[in-house]
Amino acid sequence: MLYSLQALRAFAAWVVVCHHFMQIFFDFNAKGPVGRLLAERGAVGVDIFFVISGLVIYLSTRDKEIAPREFLLNRALRIVPAYWFYTLLMALLLLVASRWMPHQVFEWQHLVLSLLFVPAENPGGYGLYPTLNVGWTLNFEMFFYLLFGLAFLVRQRHHLVLVTAALLLVSEVLGRLGVLSRFYNNDIIYEFLLGIGLGVLYRRGLIREGLWLPLAVLAAAGFALYQLDASQRLLHWGLPSAMVVLAFIALEPYFRGNRVLKALGDCSYSVYLTHVLVLWGGWFISQRLRLNPYLVFAFCVPSIGLMSWFSYQWLERGLYRRLKAWFGARGIRQAQPALSRVNY
Repeated sequence: MLYSLQALRAFAAWVVVCHHFMQIFFDFNAKGPVGRLLAERGAVGVDIFFVISGLVIYLSTRDKEIAPREFLLNRALRIVPAYWFYTLLMALLLLVASRWMPHQVFEWQHLVLSLLFVPAENPGGYGLYPTLNVGWTLNFEMFFYLLFGLAFLVRQRHHLVLVTAALLLVSEVLGRLGVLSRFYNNDIIYEFLLGIGLGVLYRRGLIREGLWLPLAVLAAAGFALYQLDASQRLLHWGLPSAMVVLAFIALEPYFRGNRVLKALGDCSYSVYLTHVLVLWGGWFISQRLRLNPYLVFAFCVPSIGLMSWFSYQWLERGLYRRLKAWFGARGIRQAQPALSRVNY
């Protein structure tokens, strides 16, 4: 485990929280340098997540004999239950209170497509966003997992070539031709490859631990992110995000063994899923009671933190273990009759 990546996952998640606070409470019309920075650049937390995802998936599967079904099942059990739970919770909120939520509309067909990770136009009319808006990133994640899992059908030395070719085919050919949704014709999808590249460097011992050089890389990446917009997302935000991840890995000795950072990183997925629900609730209260948005946000932050901790403990980790045990026991029961037929 790299504690530095846990810290970075937590940081990226909370940057996204602040970004969506600026969206929900101010419609991105924030004042002051910090507010404008979060409104205009806070979405870069997603790019950091994608780079980390490519890195972690590569490191966790390299030199292991894994069947495609096993890989895809593990990723689905890790991602799907919590996402479905909060998507259904968001759907319930839309059914009850959509008239008070700007641009939020509920449709049953759209909900089903959202649960199946199929990109579809949001009925609110603002783009290819699922019922739980932040789930658009999971559509990319699940598609990457599918391609990465299918690549286990070939020899491992060809694995990365096949994944790269598949992403190019999907984004540059099938996406442009309309065979697949235009959603996938987005260069953000290549940020997974940046993470895989960092994984290759790490395994070969080419990322050297230190302090001043990683801090210089962080400063350069921060400057680039501050100066550049997302008009060319892979180049302007993807590469600087990869530099941030690289720097954090090199700073690993300064994070190693920190249990607080590990816990924050563990909860980052639930932070990502829950924060929009909490922020919408906070926005509604602030509108009704005419409260200061920043005061409401001060209450939203610990609410998100507490909710995400319980979510990780019970919904993510607890349900994952139960489902993994259930699928494992089911696999054993199915294998036993087959074995008996072979023997007799």
